[in-house]
Amino acid sequence: MTGPIPSPNIWRSPDVYEVENRGVDRAGAIEATMREIADWVGTDVLDVGCGTGFHLARFGESAATVTGVEPHPPLAALARDRVAGMPHVTVREEGAASIGVPDASFDVAHARWAYFFGPGCEPGLTELARVLRPGGTAYVIDNDATRSTFGSWFRRALPAYDPRAVERFWARQGWQRERVDIRWDFESRADFEAVVGIEFPPDHVRLILAEHPDATGVDYAVNLWWRRF
Repeated sequence: MTGPIPSPNIWRSPDVYEVENRGVDRAGAIEATMREIADWVGTDVLDVGCGTGFHLARFGESAATVTGVEPHPPLAALARDRVAGMPHVTVREEGAASIGVPDASFDVAHARWAYFFGPGCEPGLTELARVLRPGGTAYVIDNDATRSTFGSWFRRALPAYDPRAVERFWARQGWQRERVDIRWDFESRADFEAVVGIEFPPDHVRLILAEHPDATGVDYAVNLWWRRF
């Protein structure tokens, strides 16, 4: 297919996905690891697949400029509303493979759960190479399906998913990896159930909730892929 692949969780349930965003990595391990590789203080930042703009304001606290790219119009509108009071943060309603900015426009690019199946996202990666300045750094955060409680759910729900093939894909593209251990924690059981409900098919949701009858969160693992351009 051409164009963006619909994301059923955030596209269909942005309110619940907002709850999920708040519950992912409350300790900030992903951000800390990114900052160790290349910080974004005073730089021009691109957030690819920015959704409702959850991360835009965080980048905007210290970056010179932040540009969010989101192809789904309802989400782009929510992102614009979110950063309306931040004149140095903008949102473009575009896909990752065709961003309407000049070459070498950004120092740092961030894509969180926007590229995690690897193969098929080559046009977006080509566009990253165009819009990043020499020496710029790109980050892609995806699920590490080889470990963690969440990873076991992911593998069970998507038995055809081959994490080793995805790893080989990123290696061929010249990206490096940092493994990051995080948590998926929510304020209430109701929030936990709602978020599980947008991430997995109904039969898997029932199984997960039965296996974890009192849980409000679980351990989670991610791959932080990164490349210097």
